[in-house]
Amino acid sequence: MKKTVCALFAVVLLLAVSTARAEKDPMVGGAAMYPTKNIVENAVNSKDHTTLVAAVKAAGLVDTLEGAGPFTVFAPTNEAFDKLPAGTVSNLLKPENLGMLKKVLTYHVVAGRITTRDLQKLMAAGGGKATLTTVEGGTLTVWKKGGKYMITDDKGGMAAITIANVYQSNGVIQVIDTVLMP
Repeated sequence: MKKTVCALFAVVLLLAVSTARAEKDPMVGGAAMYPTKNIVENAVNSKDHTTLVAAVKAAGLVDTLEGAGPFTVFAPTNEAFDKLPAGTVSNLLKPENLGMLKKVLTYHVVAGRITTRDLQKLMAAGGGKATLTTVEGGTLTVWKKGGKYMITDDKGGMAAITIANVYQSNGVIQVIDTVLMP
């Protein structure tokens, strides 16, 4: 009987530790995201963000996103980039379009560490909507629909946060399903 109770206790403890670790280090793109690493260090390991990482490198924004921050990055997945019209990504990655690429990327970044708890407070104060100013200078409006956090950009484009509150040493990543365009 004591062995059974000890074994059951060990299983419960193992599950509790596994659950706590899963909450602490969520999986994004098949890789654990560690809150001790910065935005770039984590993003390069996500198989779902290879297009975003390539774009950040091409735009010369790696040093910025490895900096102290804090930053909130609304990080579009590869599937989000795939929704863009054919040729858009390859066109943005051309050296002559560096300015536009930087605009698109910085349109997905907000100064500060903004969690969904923060968004909830801002939405309560804003009558159900939170308005965020991006590093690019545009605005993103966050609201809830069916329990999901939705984002509307200046042109009416919409994205949903699919993985929330991925903590980084220099901010937080909110994974989104659509590329927002300034």
